[in-house]
Amino acid sequence: MGGLAALAREAGHRVTGCDAGVYPPMSDQLRALGIDLIEGFGADQMALQPDVFVIGNVVSRVRLPDGTPKFPLMEAILDAGLPYTSGPQWLAEHVLQGRHVLAVAGTHGKTTTTSMLAWILESAGQQPGFLIGGVPLNFGLSARLGAAQRPAPTPTPLGTAPLFVIEADEYDTAFFDKRSKFVHYRPRTAVLNNLEFDHADIFDNLAAIERQFHHLVRTVPPSGRVVVNGLEESLTRVLHAGCWSEVTNFGAAVSDFYAVGNPQAFDVMHQGRPVARVEWSLTGVHNQLNALAAIAAAHHVGVPPQEAASALASFQNVKRRMELRGTVGGVAVYDDFAHHPTALRTTLDGLRRSLGSSARILAVFEPRSNTMKLGSMKSQLPWALEPADLAFCHTAGLDWDATQALAPLGVGQGQRAQTAADIDTLVAQVVQSARPGDHVVCMSNGGFGGIHAKLLQALQNQ
Repeated sequence: MGGLAALAREAGHRVTGCDAGVYPPMSDQLRALGIDLIEGFGADQMALQPDVFVIGNVVSRVRLPDGTPKFPLMEAILDAGLPYTSGPQWLAEHVLQGRHVLAVAGTHGKTTTTSMLAWILESAGQQPGFLIGGVPLNFGLSARLGAAQRPAPTPTPLGTAPLFVIEADEYDTAFFDKRSKFVHYRPRTAVLNNLEFDHADIFDNLAAIERQFHHLVRTVPPSGRVVVNGLEESLTRVLHAGCWSEVTNFGAAVSDFYAVGNPQAFDVMHQGRPVARVEWSLTGVHNQLNALAAIAAAHHVGVPPQEAASALASFQNVKRRMELRGTVGGVAVYDDFAHHPTALRTTLDGLRRSLGSSARILAVFEPRSNTMKLGSMKSQLPWALEPADLAFCHTAGLDWDATQALAPLGVGQGQRAQTAADIDTLVAQVVQSARPGDHVVCMSNGGFGGIHAKLLQALQNQ
């Protein structure tokens, strides 16, 4: 929603917005754009008299224990019969019309892959618009409209429409539209990066998510391309349900695009021939697959793989994706957005591969997503944290016993895992355990109570 507000502001609209507990980097970006951010959802905001209210999917009709609405502004909008729409619907109608949309979907890696693809197209001189659920360091902002006309388009049957790259989320659109957000985007290039169970608060099982992904596939035109991870059985099932567009797969040794070499330096193979080489600073097999997806998607709009690989050499990743926040007393503290068990595992695996077996990794994590709070994946946590030497879990707000879930690792002081119900205790546990040469990775899909700065300060003070 913050990126959407930035697009509306760039298009010349006066934009205000309200939310609760907004944290960096988005709060900083909105402030820099001159977008007024109002704390809370009070009905007094009706006085702003906007032309339209754009409703985010955090808003609902839920009532508090005392019977009052949690979102009184929404109730007032409905009572007054004022115009409102969802973020994805507004975007489809006011930004994406007339553009070649490249949409990146998947359980993991959407933000990183979308950022890679946008940077490849930017490096190729295409001046793409984009909307990304994070802040790519190469651009310093999460959204922009891009060129109204496509610069020097490569002659292709796809025409000369300007390009727009969007992170395509499978989460539902709004309380009044329970379809996945991505069905609004109508991409001509759709990346299906991976697919596993997530969002247990709105999906009953993996099949329900596969159905939504197939709805996305149904919207891709015959001249479009579906770029799909050939290693994922779930995505194979999605395509077997019907596909009416060109399919390019990546990842597997029999795919159209695959990699040969380690994730930090590898050859890109296209239909069995080496066509490019990627040498960059990112780690992890997951980022290698993200790169292949971005290269394959860029190829669809005329960017040769070699040119795409050259752009990736200068790709700087995204804020909160293994972002080094500081080093004190030889202890490095990183911030990472990982929250799903698979994402925790791949993040830690990538760091382990980069550091080798001798360095110690301390994983500090907050099960904050709705799925994790429900405890649907608590049994996967020992596996997810296995690459780390020590693990520290923030337990506030959980309805399940984290100590029990982490028992296979051994829980308690001097054990491999520790838990804490508040941030200060968690910080004290980490500082007591850390020693020079350690790498501390803080993983959450929220602000994590500012734990990164608190850790660095506590390390400085000891």
